[in-house]
Amino acid sequence: MSDRAALLKGIRAWLVFFVVCLVLSGATAFPLVHELRWTEDLLRALSVGDYLPGLTDWIERVRAGLDEADAEYPFLLYGTDWLAFAHLVIAVAFYGPYRDPVRNIWVVEFGMIACAGIVPLALICGPIRQIPFWWTVIDMSFGVLGVIPLYVVRQRIKRLEALTAPAATPAFSG
Repeated sequence: MSDRAALLKGIRAWLVFFVVCLVLSGATAFPLVHELRWTEDLLRALSVGDYLPGLTDWIERVRAGLDEADAEYPFLLYGTDWLAFAHLVIAVAFYGPYRDPVRNIWVVEFGMIACAGIVPLALICGPIRQIPFWWTVIDMSFGVLGVIPLYVVRQRIKRLEALTAPAATPAFSG
């Protein structure tokens, strides 16, 4: 396999990994009410509260809030539907670099900027929304971890670009 083919295969594998994670992250935003109930039941069954009472208290509080919103103000959950949709739409954008990485490197760079933006968003909005700091750190980890495959992809695209760039023609000296 040529260097170009190997790079292209690696780029595509990392992109598929990133897109799958993005889609899963988005898809899980649709059934939040049910997920929190299942999570709370699982944490109870595993006695996690004995070891991490802050986590179980937080999950219980979030579940209670979602239950109330779902029962009394279901339109509030429409915001999480849009969050999920945004994840799916962004995932579709990565088809461009999958198809033509060099030409569409900007999508990867856009994704890296979005990952970086998670950190200030979490640090600013977390306290405003009364999110525990340890949960804010978990939220920030999505940006930190998300940028890793995108960085790898960008580096490989730059190597691919160097392999496929036309050779420079010598300047005319007359």
